[in-house]
Formats: sequence, structure tokens, C-alpha cells
Amino acid sequence: MTRRGEVVLLDFPFTDLKASKIRPAVVVARDDGNVRFRTTIVAMISGNVKRADDPFHVLIDPAMPDGASSGLHGISLTCMNLYTIDRKNVIRTLGNLSSDATRRLNQALQATLDL
Repeated sequence: MTRRGEVVLLDFPFTDLKASKIRPAVVVARDDGNVRFRTTIVAMISGNVKRADDPFHVLIDPAMPDGASSGLHGISLTCMNLYTIDRKNVIRTLGNLSSDATRRLNQALQATLDL
């Protein structure tokens, strides 16, 4: 079962569905939904940190205390590009977001969805 705040490795299909790329993502769906459904909702993680000041993104630095548990290898940006994926596409769990990073993720989701 996937849990909210887990950093997972996925095989993401490109929008044309002709190819895919292995990349990390963070689970944003509620845990009870992750139990009830075979799908989950994730936010893509990118190594491109150019938009780190944008309220729709969350910077994760594994060298800092609040990024150490993420399992990421370098400074990354959680983008609020949301995807519904079948949980069977999760290759493995890399780590978890800290409570501070999860709080910032919640803020970015609220800003993105205008909640």
C-alpha cells in the first residue's frame, strides 16, 4: 500500500503514450483512498529547480534535515503536476517527506487548486 507523503519511483508515460521515463513522485492521495482504490494520486518530482520560489512547488534538499528522509539523491522540486496512477506502476518507495515538507506540500496543493 502507498501512503500519503511517500516518495516513490514510477514509470511515467509521456503524454503521447509512446514512451516513458522512470522518475520520482510524491503520493498526495489520502491514505484511506490508497486502501480502497487501486489507483493513487501523485505529484511529479523534478531535478529542475528553476521555479523553487513558485508557491506551486516544494523544494526538497536531501542534505537538509527536513529532506533527509525523502530518499532523493539531489536537490529536487515537487511540482504540482498531478497524476492518477495505478499503484502497480510504483517500482519502489524511496523514502518519506518530513512533517515540515508535508506541510509545505499541503500549502502548494492549496495554492495550485485554489482551496
